[in-house]
Amino acid sequence: MRLGELLLAKGIVKHADVEQALNFQRERSGKLGTVLVRIGALSEQALYEALAQQLACSLLTEADLDQEALRAALVEPHLPGRWLLSRRVLCWLGLDGAWHFASDDVQDPDVGEALAALPVIGRPIWHFILPAELDRATAALRDGSTGTEQSAQSLRALAEDAPVIALVNNLLAQAIEARASDVHIEPGEREFQVRLRIDGVLHHRMTMPMERYPAVASRLKLIAHLDIAERRLPQDGHIGMRVAGVEIDVRVSSIPAVHGESVVLRLLPKQRADLRLESIGMADDHLAQFKSWLGWPNGLLLVTGPTGSGKSTTLYSALNHINDGSRKIVTVEDPVEQRLARVVQIQTHAEIGYTFARALRAILRHDPDIIMIGEIRDRETAEIAIQSALTGHLVLATLHTNDALSAISRLADMGVEPYLVAAALRGVMAQRLVRRLCSACAEPDKDPNRLQMDWERRQAVDQPAATWSHAAGCPQCQGTGFKGRVGIYEMVTIDTGLQQLLVEGAGADVVRRAADAAGRRSLLGDGLDKAARAVTTISEVLRASGEDGF
Repeated sequence: MRLGELLLAKGIVKHADVEQALNFQRERSGKLGTVLVRIGALSEQALYEALAQQLACSLLTEADLDQEALRAALVEPHLPGRWLLSRRVLCWLGLDGAWHFASDDVQDPDVGEALAALPVIGRPIWHFILPAELDRATAALRDGSTGTEQSAQSLRALAEDAPVIALVNNLLAQAIEARASDVHIEPGEREFQVRLRIDGVLHHRMTMPMERYPAVASRLKLIAHLDIAERRLPQDGHIGMRVAGVEIDVRVSSIPAVHGESVVLRLLPKQRADLRLESIGMADDHLAQFKSWLGWPNGLLLVTGPTGSGKSTTLYSALNHINDGSRKIVTVEDPVEQRLARVVQIQTHAEIGYTFARALRAILRHDPDIIMIGEIRDRETAEIAIQSALTGHLVLATLHTNDALSAISRLADMGVEPYLVAAALRGVMAQRLVRRLCSACAEPDKDPNRLQMDWERRQAVDQPAATWSHAAGCPQCQGTGFKGRVGIYEMVTIDTGLQQLLVEGAGADVVRRAADAAGRRSLLGDGLDKAARAVTTISEVLRASGEDGF
């Protein structure tokens, strides 16, 4: 079976992708598999798995290689070991007495002819190995040294080299397949490492020799339209591309570090099917409460939490919920992460003076019904948001605070008068993200701890029995025990009683006790509710909430 037919039969690529690759191949030549990877229709891992199946070879990883056997083969008098290494071929004498060879191209005719002329070889056994794994293995066999300063012209040439293009595309494909939200590329003294943030936690993906780093960094900067030659200042850019059959937006940020530029990629799939309030993990009572907030004609609603706690997703889901076409919705963001239909979305540009405050002043003249502010960062923005809420607009905004009620003191710290906060604020919510237990390997937790027993004592008698679980780990979740994330929430409605306390300037403890009396459930409490239903674990809840008691 031909490679294209095999990939189609396995359902890895679409007919349109194969046709596009064949047209590209006719115009510019190149192997079909390489072209499919280059146009983003196929990941490198999937390509080599298919090639191994097609040619009845095994697919090795760097961990499968015996360095001592590889080094012994380099000095074997009957083998051209160094020449094979220059042709990107590894060789070793196996325990079965046969000579084994590994390469990312097992059909190189020059290598085949050379081996056929060596009687000592017999029948060679071939294996595939991914190019990145091969690079690390060959670098370990050579006496490598880190690269020196390179000119912009040489960096551009490196960035446009076909193997570098394939490496970067494969790295992004791996990140998409692993459900990563961020890719961290961090240079060191002799090596650089790649780490993926999956479900909020960083995981090591690969280590490569530093001589390859300038090419990788330059490739990323080139396609993100950054200055390749500038390595002394931070830079930010954007890439829109198709990887492994998925359309994604990539935000690229580079900062100078001791051993070179550290690069971070934020991956944002263009198609998001989960922007619904029902899918972000709110309990039924919280969901009903939040929907009631969104039904108000005016007022300020705040969503608080640290960076990466899912605030933007919550606000986008809220806008989708109320976006029925009967009201004008305008957002002010930095950056615009998701494109929404029937919503006017504004990207701020602080470098030219187009700040949140300036954008807000302008959009008030466009007769909006609902305004979403990406983040309240200063007094000016806060005051305009409050004035908008007091003049008939529903304003949704985010704020960086530790819990819901801290948003009140945060606005006061910015210089907003308490009576204005009390008049405008309708509801405030804090949130965090915890990892979901993998449904395939979660195991019951039979040893109750203090928090479990305390939670069970506080619940109503008619509550269903708790099913505490812990993470075990399996191949489906890559051994972590978790797959995906869910939110935990703390919600406070600013009723007349709390408004009066705010106007009187009551202390934080007094306001908190009043909110508790009104039924406030803390982040820890909401997290334990989810842990009791085996959605997550207690350790995850404690990690995310930063609390150790109710």
